[in-house]
Amino acid sequence: MEARLNPFTNPVLGKVFKHIVAAGKALDGSTLPASTQELVKLRASQINGCGFCTDMHFKDAVHAGESPERLNLVAVWREATVFTDAERAALELAEETTRTADAAGGVPEHVWANAAEHYDEDQLGALVGVISVINAFNRVNVMLQTPAGDYRPGQFS
Repeated sequence: MEARLNPFTNPVLGKVFKHIVAAGKALDGSTLPASTQELVKLRASQINGCGFCTDMHFKDAVHAGESPERLNLVAVWREATVFTDAERAALELAEETTRTADAAGGVPEHVWANAAEHYDEDQLGALVGVISVINAFNRVNVMLQTPAGDYRPGQFS
């Protein structure tokens, strides 16, 4: 199985990818915990049906020390007891943002307020950035039908 287009060899898409990657790099050094960022990336990727990103962020999170048990429960985070209240707030914000088309009016105020209880303004900015960037990557990879399963942690470092 091959992707419809290779974003690394297609000149136009390559430029677009460089900008999306740069947007993601802007989050380096954020005080938003890296584990929270990976949980959010994994959940958005699951919702969007992006096999490549689901594979990538699961493997990157495990490589960084996250437990496979917690990652396995991301899809059912509401029922799982392994997440902190702050992680739950981040996952809820990621879900509501990713599913914007499913609910008129966008992200409900109570979801934003819940996130704001657990994260300061800089962390909220990082959370908005992480959710936005992963949704962009998900949509590109779903559109291109990028195959999943062969990612190696750090492959794009």
